[in-house]
Amino acid sequence: MYKGGTQIRSYHPGDEAASYHVCLKTGDHGQDGEGFYGEDPDALGRIYVGPYLEFAPELALMLEDSQGVCGYALGALDSKQFFRRYEAEWRPKLCAEFPQPRGDPNRWNRIEQVHFQYHHPNYSFPSPYEHYPSHLHIDLLPRVQGKGHGRKMMSELLARLEGLDSPGVHLEVSALNLRELGFYKKLGFKQLIGNSQGDDQSIFMGLKFAPIQGTHD
Repeated sequence: MYKGGTQIRSYHPGDEAASYHVCLKTGDHGQDGEGFYGEDPDALGRIYVGPYLEFAPELALMLEDSQGVCGYALGALDSKQFFRRYEAEWRPKLCAEFPQPRGDPNRWNRIEQVHFQYHHPNYSFPSPYEHYPSHLHIDLLPRVQGKGHGRKMMSELLARLEGLDSPGVHLEVSALNLRELGFYKKLGFKQLIGNSQGDDQSIFMGLKFAPIQGTHD
């Protein structure tokens, strides 16, 4: 699919570095996070990109233009199953490579805060979970924002999840990212009950798929 030289395609092995870079450049509540994570540019990507490419590559979409990968949409069909794999297969490697930060947490920089998450992950889910077991997230570099690419990527990823018989999908969004909140609302997402262990900067939003004909909601 092309639009003005931009392609939405499935993930290919080798997309990892570019995807991690997109995560970095959108890592400050949707804004450029390089100023905070420059000394460890892959810090966020090890949580929010790598596991999805490893465990759910069939639900990984890439946005690519003449300069390379400039966005992604990633998802998981069953969130609890996904995080069980993350806990068993992914997180031990992070903890072995990146020590838990010490000292006063109030003095930690953003990298240290992320490294702390490696050792103390927050597995949080909305309610009712059984209606929204899948989850996804999307990030686009500024040069391709506002051109309809995000809506098309979301539509394709939602269609893939629905095709796998997911009843619904949720996502977490920063309450500080007003542009992203508006984007999801236009797609039909609504705020759900639950947040990340009291994190008032994080909001759950969900979209329930229409029941398949011949079944009951």
